[in-house]
Amino acid sequence: MQSEKKTIRVLVVDDSALMRKLISTLLDKDPEIEVIATAIDGCFALAKVEQLKPDVVTLDVDMPRMDGLTALGEMVSKHRTPVVMLSSLTTRGAALTMQALEKGAVDFVCKPTGTANIAEMADELISKVKAAARANLSVLSGPPWTAPAGKSLRTGGQGSESGRIIAIGASSGGPNALRYLLPRIPADIDAAILIVQHMPESFTAMLAHWLNEICELSVKEAEPGDMALPGSVLIAPGSLHMKARKTPHGCEVLLEGGALVNGHRPSVDVLFRSVAQEFGAQATGLIMTGMGGDGAIGLGEIKAAGGHTIAQDKESSAVYGMPRVAAEKGHVEKVLPLTEMPSYLSSRIGRLPELENRYVFG
Repeated sequence: MQSEKKTIRVLVVDDSALMRKLISTLLDKDPEIEVIATAIDGCFALAKVEQLKPDVVTLDVDMPRMDGLTALGEMVSKHRTPVVMLSSLTTRGAALTMQALEKGAVDFVCKPTGTANIAEMADELISKVKAAARANLSVLSGPPWTAPAGKSLRTGGQGSESGRIIAIGASSGGPNALRYLLPRIPADIDAAILIVQHMPESFTAMLAHWLNEICELSVKEAEPGDMALPGSVLIAPGSLHMKARKTPHGCEVLLEGGALVNGHRPSVDVLFRSVAQEFGAQATGLIMTGMGGDGAIGLGEIKAAGGHTIAQDKESSAVYGMPRVAAEKGHVEKVLPLTEMPSYLSSRIGRLPELENRYVFG
């Protein structure tokens, strides 16, 4: 008897015949997904999107004739089609993927570098295609989110006696959400910010650079021994878990390998748990857009330790997975749309006293 559950119809776009076959085969193994067609470049892809109206497109970033970025713009703006990018695990691939996320792609998957990675890629690809089919495209394809006109003095590295920490976890849709949030937080906020964004190696460094360009906060990929200080944002490197440790000189960041947690490394739960243990009531945990449930348990530990917990609301989340799971477990004290987060965090946390009113506009 045929299932009544709606099948997700997918168009696979890649200039490599081998990759088209591989991706199609991997997706077709899931009974909820049907590959309805393939295309060798952006031009053929746009014609098939027009004709077949797929639920999701998997799109290679780098193709001849019409590349993925060019095709993506039209797929999102004209056809309102969710897109999952296929990227190479290189610095250039990471840079192109950042551009794709900025243009409205829901998420991305790195192409396998060998046969050993194919099974791992299959699970990730299937889950991200399913998440894309449910994604809120209006959040991803709105006007570009850039820094506000008023720019404050950059203060990264200045100390504070408060020892406050804001720990943030995000996955699918996270880069664009962070691109909205971080430029709107004043550089003299009296807390250090630690972020786990689900991304592989080289992509987290590119994300940090991408965000640092538009923020008054100092944003960088975390390195061993880094101190998390007010005015600074540290992003966990791809492939390493990040923990916070309280020291007499402030918050020190610890980076570790080890097993995947909730299917991820870095894991939001690992960060949140360490922040709960080390900083207790001085911690604020924020869970943002993303699929799955990573971070929900750790957010509960922050709440239990006396810290404050926040989740992004459904309407402003590209993929309402991680915030939903945390809320359903009863670990969320405040639910906010993305647009209200900067002012809420700023007013709740406060600013460094010695830097109050030192603003430059222009």
